[in-house]
Amino acid sequence: MPDPIRGGSLKVSSGPPEDPGPLRRAGHRRIVVGITVGVGVVGGEQRKGSVEAVTGTETAADRTALPAAAMRSVTVAEGAAVSVAVLDLGSGHSAVYGTGAFDTASIVKVDILAALLLQAQDAGRWLTAQEQTYATAMIENSDNDSASALWRAIGRAGGLDAANRRLGLTDTTGGEGTLWGLTQTTAADQLTLLRQVFGYGSGSHGSSGPSGPSELSAASRAYVQGLMGRIAEGQDWGVSAAADGSAWALKNGWLARGTTGLWDVNSIGRVTSGGTGYLVAALSNGSATKEKGVALVEAAARAAVSAIGRAG
Repeated sequence: MPDPIRGGSLKVSSGPPEDPGPLRRAGHRRIVVGITVGVGVVGGEQRKGSVEAVTGTETAADRTALPAAAMRSVTVAEGAAVSVAVLDLGSGHSAVYGTGAFDTASIVKVDILAALLLQAQDAGRWLTAQEQTYATAMIENSDNDSASALWRAIGRAGGLDAANRRLGLTDTTGGEGTLWGLTQTTAADQLTLLRQVFGYGSGSHGSSGPSGPSELSAASRAYVQGLMGRIAEGQDWGVSAAADGSAWALKNGWLARGTTGLWDVNSIGRVTSGGTGYLVAALSNGSATKEKGVALVEAAARAAVSAIGRAG
């Protein structure tokens, strides 16, 4: 996978540090859009950015004009990178802005829980009391010790990767050893995970959505959604910036890299804006502070929801 695009301003639509280790569907059309970020660095080469769009009956220009205009308002600091993916649950339109792999930090905790639930489903059981205690602390409070316990329970990276093959995440790779927070992922894959969690996946259990039924059972989906809707105060930033009031369910991740001191800041979830539901994944790295990373993913989420909403 190519490195994230880095550089100046985004031109085209596109707490303490966390420990990385110990619905109505009509005419679905998927839009994939690249971004231009001044002069970026991709795979070690300086390049101008590019735009690629795939649409249904309308032209690429029709479908990318509004997203391009909206994302021009998002400024990316020199050395930072951002990618955002969004699905309009009303129209079924989706878009991805930006390419490249990012550290998950603590957004991987949703993926860990999904893997645990799949394993429990396969065994014909529900989560144990201890597993539920860990899951609640891991999602609602972003507790790292609980995440490490469940990371071990699912079989670390091997268990996560096996679950992700079933969930349809094709560009996500579990972190080595105990380093679950250094799992690599893309905004597109995180949108796929959200589709599974909120019943818009591509598996064999549960209700059908834009990509078919979810691998997660109705009970499993409701469980994850409930935890994501009860995030601790102070951790409820991120994609919620694109929501009307408190109509959101999310999980955030933040991590200061030891080698550079720069921040990975990510946010994934479901929001409601203007009476319509959206799934949103905003990933970033290279911010000088956590606060700047939060501002970046919030701006990207607002721009993406606004753009796809008007395009729908």
